[in-house]
Amino acid sequence: MNETYLIPTYARQPVTFDRGEGVWLYDTDHNAYLDAISGIGVCNLGHCHPAVTATLARQAETLVHTSNLYRIDTQEKLSQRLCALTGMDKVFFCNSGAEANEAALKLARLYGHSKQVACPTVVVLDNAFHGRTLFTLSATANPKAREGFDPMVSGFIRVPWNDLDAIRALGDNPDIVAVLVEPIQGEGGVHVPAADYLPGLRQLCDQFGWLLMLDEVQTGNGRTGDYFFYLGADVRPDVLTTAKGLGNGFPIGACLVSGTATDLMGPGSHGTTYGGNPLGCAVALTVLDEMTKVLPAVNDRGARLVAGLGAALADLGERVVNLRAKGLMVGIELDRDCGAIVQLARERGLLVNVTAGRVVRLLPPLVISEQEVDTLVARLSAAIHAFYQQEAA
Repeated sequence: MNETYLIPTYARQPVTFDRGEGVWLYDTDHNAYLDAISGIGVCNLGHCHPAVTATLARQAETLVHTSNLYRIDTQEKLSQRLCALTGMDKVFFCNSGAEANEAALKLARLYGHSKQVACPTVVVLDNAFHGRTLFTLSATANPKAREGFDPMVSGFIRVPWNDLDAIRALGDNPDIVAVLVEPIQGEGGVHVPAADYLPGLRQLCDQFGWLLMLDEVQTGNGRTGDYFFYLGADVRPDVLTTAKGLGNGFPIGACLVSGTATDLMGPGSHGTTYGGNPLGCAVALTVLDEMTKVLPAVNDRGARLVAGLGAALADLGERVVNLRAKGLMVGIELDRDCGAIVQLARERGLLVNVTAGRVVRLLPPLVISEQEVDTLVARLSAAIHAFYQQEAA
């Protein structure tokens, strides 16, 4: 096997997995790795969850796909379950987080035009990541991701993260129609907002007549201890996007709407070929069922992980700049670029990711046990110490 015929859009690590179970992945040489990134926050219920696998097999034997030209029973059931869970009014199903955010941005433009705004503009945040389609890339801040793809789609104003005054200062701009924000920035370095940030955003959007659009592609589906982060923040968005853990590995995304955003789209205004097909919706219904069993332990597991890391890395002093976490979404910011830790961890049977150059990001499956949390702490702290020992050599 080789990569000769693959467009090299990824700097792949030299390992191939052929089996997964719970929090563990096994390579082709039968080595076991604790997966602390879960496919970048996708396999929240762990690899090959028995109930999800059973649903996949059962539904695959019955009906995999029909187009959205016809009613789909599982899609209607899933939309009802998601609306009851979130307090939102309606759902558009799609295939991915980028596609869900694309729908959100198109909704913002429809909303603007409904108010006779000629150039609808969306406020986005520094360090944000919303996807790699051209529209969502234009909303994304990462210059490396945008490099070579100019011109970007117009209609965005970027402001600093976690700064309500910067958004309040835009209140006189008649072109602004919405604010798009990740409740916790994942790709940007696991930045957790101040407690009053989302309520403040809600208040400003109400004051200025803007849509509040939350990108919970990474923070949703139990990752932060609530099913969605905003449910613990006492706010309700006008538009909500989700994907990743919704299918636990099967690609499905959703854009949910409420209030003034509910009836902006009608027949023919948007669409998708695969989104919300019978197989994807059956899987997501099972994920919702199983999540109720897992969710109560997420905050305890996250607290154990943070406490363990804090103790194991205490001797590094100021070399650990910050340890940010909510539920089982954890970022360890170091004092220098630290991409080498990925390999050092993998050599110790641990899969992690480094984002924003110097932040070790952890998104382990939510089914992780206390013992596995301790194993994660031991292997990661050993890798980080080895990194600094190499730096000193």
